[in-house]
Formats: sequence, C-alpha cells, structure tokens
Amino acid sequence: MLMLELLAPAGSMEALRAAVQNGADAVYLGSGTFNARQGAKNFTPQMLTEAVKYCHVRGVAVHLTLNTLVSDREITEVCSLIRNAAISNVDAFIVQDLGVVALCKQIAPHIPIHGSTQMSVHSLPGVLFCAAMGLTRVVLSRELSRDNIRYITQNSPIEIEVFGHGALCMCYSGQCYLSAAIGGRSGNRGRCAQPCRQKYGYGRVDNHYPLSLKDNCLLEHLQELDRMGVASLKLEGRMKRPEYVAAVTNVYRRALNGEPVSDDMLETLNAAFNRQGFTDGYYTGNTGSSMFGVREDKYDDARWLSQIRSSYETTENPLVEVAMHVVITRKETSLTVTDGQGRRCHVEGPAAELARTTPLTEDVLRIRLSKMGGTPYRCGAFSAEVEEGLTIAAAAVNAMRRDALSQLTALRARRDTPMLRRPEKLVRFSGKKDSPAPVIQVTNKEQITDKLLRMKPEALYVPLHILAQDPLFCHELNRKVKVTAVLPRIVHDHEMPRLKEQLRVVREMGVRDVLCGNLGLLLPVREMGMRIRGDYGLNLYNSGSVNLMRELQLKSATLSFEMTLAQIRDVSKAVPCEILAYGRLPLMVTENCLLRGRTGSCSCNLSLGRLVDRTGAEFPIIKDGDNCRSILLNGKKLNWLDRQKDLDRLGLWAIRLYFTTESPREVDNVLAAYLDPPPFDPGASTRGLYLRGLE
Repeated sequence: MLMLELLAPAGSMEALRAAVQNGADAVYLGSGTFNARQGAKNFTPQMLTEAVKYCHVRGVAVHLTLNTLVSDREITEVCSLIRNAAISNVDAFIVQDLGVVALCKQIAPHIPIHGSTQMSVHSLPGVLFCAAMGLTRVVLSRELSRDNIRYITQNSPIEIEVFGHGALCMCYSGQCYLSAAIGGRSGNRGRCAQPCRQKYGYGRVDNHYPLSLKDNCLLEHLQELDRMGVASLKLEGRMKRPEYVAAVTNVYRRALNGEPVSDDMLETLNAAFNRQGFTDGYYTGNTGSSMFGVREDKYDDARWLSQIRSSYETTENPLVEVAMHVVITRKETSLTVTDGQGRRCHVEGPAAELARTTPLTEDVLRIRLSKMGGTPYRCGAFSAEVEEGLTIAAAAVNAMRRDALSQLTALRARRDTPMLRRPEKLVRFSGKKDSPAPVIQVTNKEQITDKLLRMKPEALYVPLHILAQDPLFCHELNRKVKVTAVLPRIVHDHEMPRLKEQLRVVREMGVRDVLCGNLGLLLPVREMGMRIRGDYGLNLYNSGSVNLMRELQLKSATLSFEMTLAQIRDVSKAVPCEILAYGRLPLMVTENCLLRGRTGSCSCNLSLGRLVDRTGAEFPIIKDGDNCRSILLNGKKLNWLDRQKDLDRLGLWAIRLYFTTESPREVDNVLAAYLDPPPFDPGASTRGLYLRGLE
C-alpha cells in the first residue's frame, strides 16, 4: 500500500459520502461563498459540522476550501466562516488570498493552512515562501513535470500536494482573468464560466478548441509520486456528480492499495467523465495537440449509475479497524473496544451463568463480536478471557458490542472546543493625495520611443530578457529613465539559474528594481539584492494582502484589475499602489504554446497570433518573457485616459500604461492621448471591471 493521502472532492453531502465510502483518506469541501467552486452545492455551517463528524468517525480528514480572493467588505463574513469551521473541527484550510492566510493564523492558529493551487506556486522558492508564511502544505500548479515535482518534494520543508485526476485549466490557476473580462464571472472569486471550453479560431471562427484540455490522469504514475515523497494526491471534481466522485475515488483507492492498473479501472474512469480520453502530458513533458479534447457524450448509463450509487447509498463500508477484548468470568462480564488512536470504550454485561449445554468459547465470541455490519468498524486484534463452562445470551453479547461501538462513535466524533482568538485590528494606510504619476510598461525594444523617453515616466517597465540581451542598451536606458526589469510570471526551477544570471547582468548595469508577479520570484530577487515591485499576478485584492507587502518590504504593488474603483479607493495603501489604466489586459498565461497549437510547431519567436471567438472578438497572443509560454490578451484595450480625474481620487502612487501589440507610432499616439485625451471609443476600448465589478 502506498503512503499517498487520497484527497477527494465533496461538492455535496451525497458526494462526501461517496468519497468516504469509496476509500478517501481526506475530502475537501466548501462552505459559504468564499471557495473556488461556488457552483457546487457546498455546505451550510450546520451541514459542515455534520460532515466533519461523519468523516472523523470514519477516520477521514476534512479540508475546507477558502481559496478565493476576498474584498475588505467581506472580511467580517470570512472571519465568521473561519470561526465556524474551527468550531466544527475541520482539519485544514485551503487558502489563496494572503490576507485570508493571516486571518486563519490569527483566529485559529491550531488549524494547518494549505496553499491552494490558486496561489500559482510552481517552484521551490514559491514553496519556501509559503513555508515562511506558516503554511504546512502547498498544492502545486498542475503544469509541472515529474522532474519539477521531484525536485520540489526532495527539497521542500513542508508537504506537497499534486492533482492526480480531473479537469485541467488551460491557464495557470490563479492567473486566469478570461471569464471575468468576458462576463464578470471571476475564477479568482469562484465563479468561472469556463469560456476556455468554447470554440475559437486562429483568425476566423472554426471548429477548434485550442483552450480545452483533456482531463488529467496520473493513475499510471502513483508509485513514482509516492517514491518522490508527495504527501497527497488530489482528485478534482467538486462540480461533478456523486457517482463520478465514487467511481474515481474507488479506482484510485484500489491502485493506491497495490492493485495493478487494469483495463477495467481505465474503463470506469472513462465512463465517469472524459474529454476524448485523458492526458498526462504535463507530468511526462509531452505537451502539445494530444493534450486537447472536448466532452462529446454524457455517459448517463442508468445501470452503471445505479451500480456506482450502491457503493455509498446502501452500504456502510468497514473503514476503521478496532481491537476488542472480552471478559467472561464469574466476577466480570465486559467488552473493551480500542481504536487506532487509543480511544477506549468499556461496557459491562449481565453476569455469566453456568452453561446447560454449550459453553462460550473465545472462537464463538470472536464470531459474534466481529459481526459489525452497518457500522464503520471492523475487528482487528481480538483477545478474550473466558472461564470454562460459562455462557451469556447471544442478545447480551450483541448489546455489549452495540453499546461499545456507539460510545466509540461518540468519542471519535467529539473534539475539544478550540481556543479561538480575535483577528488583529487592521492598520490602514492612507494613499497619495495628489494625482498618480505615469508608469509605462513595454513588451519590446521598439516601443521605447523618443517621445516616451522625453515624457520621463515615474518608471519604465522593460522585460528582463531584453535588458539582459543588450547590457549596453540597458545601461544607457537606465541613465535616461528609471528602469524596472519585468520578470516572466512563470519560472520553473530549472529556469531559475538563467533568470538569476540575467538579474546579475542588469544589476551591474545599474538596474535595481524588479517587477514580480509570482510569489516564487520574491525570494530569488531578494537574494540578488534587488528591490521588488509587486505586479498584478500577486492578486492583491484587500488591505490585509497589501499590508503584507509592506512587511515584505516591497517598493510598490499593483492592485488587482478585478477590483472596482471604490474598492481601490478604500484599500489600505501600505505601500505605493498602482493600477493598470491603459492596455490590453493579460487574460491567461499558458504552459502550452498557443501558436504551436495552431501549426504543430512553435512560431512565437517570429510572429504574433490571435484567437477569435464565436462573436468575432479577437484575443491577441504574445509570449511570457522569452519563454515558449503564451499570454492571451484581451482584444479591447482598457482605457481610462479620458477619466484621469476619477483616478486622482483613489490614493494611487501611479497609473500604468501597458503596451503589448502597439507599434512605435501607436505608442506615441497613446502618450499624446495621455496628455490630451480624445473621446472614449467603446468599439475599441473597455473600462474593464473598475466600474461594473464582478458577479
């Protein structure tokens, strides 16, 4: 049997029973509205208490998902949820928002915190950052290969959890803003509408699904994951029906117990749900067109569904092994039951009598007391002290067993009332009183025009690889304007030495500031002795998370572009804050090269591409730094240049003009528009989410 914890989804009480009865070691579930699957039924506070009792009696842990971004106005409700969950005795919190991490530590410090995959942690420095924040486990990004995972687990001071089966997002989790931009339903707020599953064309609408990945399946790799030291194998599916949870959990339980992977197992997974098969492409490093697929059938076979339901609706599987010791003497009749954690229940029965015919023996008692059908228990070690010639009624033996197991169930369901604390009062910092300064971000060298340099922006954000490729250019540029090196959002561990060498080069050329959009980049930049500016990828959405940036000594921070103007105005400005005010919003960052998906070979060094949806809306594609990873941009450009007075009242340090696909002439036109704004063009521009907000 492998040591991997099997962590199953529970989107409802029925799905929870399905997971537990089919062998889950732990389940993860949501309560209230602050979890990444608000479309699931989720659990009320009362249901959560019952769910935890049900699981704990059966030796199953409960992890509560708190893995969404939280606004300042929601903090009171989040604190209440944390307290209720702690009183219900959940075993762990799964968290995305750094502000919520702080609240969990303050209110219920005894409950472990796990970093959600929404944190976008995909490197050892990211894991080390989480460990320094007090997290005890991190759920890694799903895009990692076996070598990535092995390196992290071998060097991590905390537990590592990986997704083993289920849906794959095209974008790195926590970095997708496509659903929010299109319809105001944010994946970072648990309401993703899954636009990635729709048709897109390359330049025109056709029958391509370039953003729809097959479901992940690592069934063949469990022994390897176990040898690596992975602590937990996660099954995706809180939005899936209970039959799916039952079937998938059962298959993985059998495999973890040592049963060889069979055609029957694979057929069960296929029948439960698939998108033209499954993929292990990220894990094996075989990315590309073979990873993509769509769901074509619904697999609603009534007989199959009925058979699956029987595994959790009509039976109680004996999941907990107990030891039993029975005494039948002239002085005492008793039964003692002990579970694996040392909980001990002792009951006494009626006085024994001299047997008229057949006296009781140890073997007879073992048979009678081992009949635990309908309970979560099974008899393991058994011992007896029986005097010869004595007996008691069979009903009395059964009654002792029932009473002892009933007491044990009550003990296993009971937990001590936790000592909870009040959250610390949040310190609020005022922002800048006058108008925010302009900062400019470019994507290529040609966009650094003479007009841009004459404008003297507060900072010029330039991709690191451009600066490092031409140290002399970097040095001369830094003499003319305050240059900040922009890091790619995704940097795997094997890419880190090259990144550090590039940082060393630009530092020698006088660059001291670095723009970071991932937690895993904070430590490497700090080690290089450079100052950190936080980018939008950090998903700073509330005062608690911004205040943490002050503790981490960031020079500035970019607030989430999923916030409203009112939220931006009211958030604590613990460090100088900026927002994006012009440019194509980056909606996705993908491990699979989107241009390779079109041609079968990567051409992202030669040309830009675009996707077109069914409405004709275009989404340009650029690279993430100089890596073969794609950034999907919004077709319409965010534009607040004509309403800068509205931004003046937000307490911001700066507003950013973000140039992506613009030509040098277009850059100059936008700079002119910054100084003398033309009327807003709704056909080419958008106000983003700053006004309409999220659902």
